[in-house]
Amino acid sequence: MPSFDIVSKIDAQTLDNAINNAKKEILNRFDFHGSKSTIELDKKTNEVTVVTEDDMRLKAIEGSIISRMVKQSLDPNALDFGEEQYASGNMIRKSIKIKEGIEKEAAKKIVKKIKDSGLKVQASIMDDQVRVTAKKIDDLQAVISLCRTEDFGQPLQYINMRN
Repeated sequence: MPSFDIVSKIDAQTLDNAINNAKKEILNRFDFHGSKSTIELDKKTNEVTVVTEDDMRLKAIEGSIISRMVKQSLDPNALDFGEEQYASGNMIRKSIKIKEGIEKEAAKKIVKKIKDSGLKVQASIMDDQVRVTAKKIDDLQAVISLCRTEDFGQPLQYINMRN
């Protein structure tokens, strides 16, 4: 039976390139001249840590990261902006988590949406992905177009299409 998987992944190398480009942009901007701002990507925990002096610079860095992700064809919905923490002195620290894998609630919404559509497919949750099977490939393509019209709070990719 034909099937495919719905996943939520970010290419690590492309993300690294986007963060490095954002770092270069911040270093070269005039309003950041003399600033102690830093942007660091921890590849093990999939977390970006931003440290800067004030709220205005923090918003500018966030905007730079988002614009660089868009230019690298990454979906900025994969970013989970946490709370700001006041670090030592007058510095502000913010951790930005990168969402990997489909969360349980989002997976349940996807399966419910597919079942409510009335298409002759079976959707099942497997760890952090959703597998969809059907008798016809046309039904699978209809599921992909259905999922693309809906916003589930994180970017989705459709992989492993099999006959």
